[in-house]
Amino acid sequence: MATPRSVAFYTLGCKLNYSETSSISRLFEDNGYAVSEFQNGADVFVINTCSVTESADKKCRNIVRQALKKSPNAKVVVTGCYAQLKPEEISNIKGVDLVLGAAEKFRIVEFVESIGNASSKGMVAAGDVHEANQFVSSFSMGDRTRSFLKVQDGCDYKCTFCTIPMARGASRSDTSMQVIQNAQYIASQGVKEIVLTGINLGDYGNGTEVIEGDKPKKNELFIDLIRHLDQVKDIERFRISSIEPNLLTNEIIEFVAGSDRFVPHFHIPLQSGSNKILSGMRRRYKRELYADRVTQIKTLMPHCCIGVDVIVGFPGETEEDFQETVDFLKGLDISYLHVFTYSERANTLAAEMESPVPVHIRRQRNEILSELSEEKRLSFYKQHQGNTRPMLVEHGSNKDYLTGYTDNYVKVKIPFEANLINKVVSVELQGFDTEGNIKGMLSSTKVIA
Repeated sequence: MATPRSVAFYTLGCKLNYSETSSISRLFEDNGYAVSEFQNGADVFVINTCSVTESADKKCRNIVRQALKKSPNAKVVVTGCYAQLKPEEISNIKGVDLVLGAAEKFRIVEFVESIGNASSKGMVAAGDVHEANQFVSSFSMGDRTRSFLKVQDGCDYKCTFCTIPMARGASRSDTSMQVIQNAQYIASQGVKEIVLTGINLGDYGNGTEVIEGDKPKKNELFIDLIRHLDQVKDIERFRISSIEPNLLTNEIIEFVAGSDRFVPHFHIPLQSGSNKILSGMRRRYKRELYADRVTQIKTLMPHCCIGVDVIVGFPGETEEDFQETVDFLKGLDISYLHVFTYSERANTLAAEMESPVPVHIRRQRNEILSELSEEKRLSFYKQHQGNTRPMLVEHGSNKDYLTGYTDNYVKVKIPFEANLINKVVSVELQGFDTEGNIKGMLSSTKVIA
């Protein structure tokens, strides 16, 4: 029997990309390829790219170089958001054989087989993004403890800074039946936690039109989906990834508050605490709605973790606008921030706006909010010292301890016990270590699931 060809993967960007890379990996395995670790080299390298930040674009070039150092004769395939937005640019990177867009990436094996051993440097198969109009199920595997399950893709919003609609296409959703089947399969593999992912997760079933009152309900919405998933008994925990504040309804918040499986953790993009800047971004809410969402969550779940996305240095953001954001965030009962420094993206309205913020000012503002994020995180952790919470145990970085997250996203370290990996255990949250993690002590009940 001939030795199977090998394939290796490198993923840049969001949880959704990781779920899709895992699904693409299974396509190769189904066609007789052996999956190799990137650092070990392979016959084919697949690089799944992101284009949210400028650094992600630049990193793609470095990854191509690293791949060819490992295996100089390998075929290099680039897909993902950067590949859809700038296929010709990528095709000119030395060593790239094939560039696949959003509509082509799940036919990747077919394309790879078609080029065979031919000299095919720079071949592009990236059609119009409107051709990416079918939903393709994806979920990550390989991490025993957690799986990222894609339930929605694309976006119909028109935020002025964002290239995602150009890279991912229109909003579209999986069927609830298929999502449930995927969740059941993931559970059968021993995975304890599923993270629901999407580009605009709350728009599942085109929920925006219904929630904003533009159209009557025709499809199941996100609230219907999570009610179905709550009945999948072999998954211990479901976690909702990023959800827009205008789509995070009271119904969803109340459901999570009363659920045994959906954990008390929300990640809600804000982007700015200034209504002027929110308007310039074409966000679909004002800061007052955001504050109301946080209040509603904390009223029902005082222990809930709330993460926030913020962009600093958007065109026209004055010192007063930025200070308004700082003051707004300080006053919110939130747990951590993901801070992004605004960078101009081609073909976006924001890139053409007047009054760009100098880059060094953008970086200073990022540092200020990053410090505030750490303050918020430590404050949230301290609120829970002495409490006992369920923790999903993961691998540690050394033989002395294991790490993991509580249901409400507190990172905990416990003494090493190999038999606890991929178990949900009850831990008492104690003091801090030198890295700012909380040390946990196993309670008498120990293993929950």
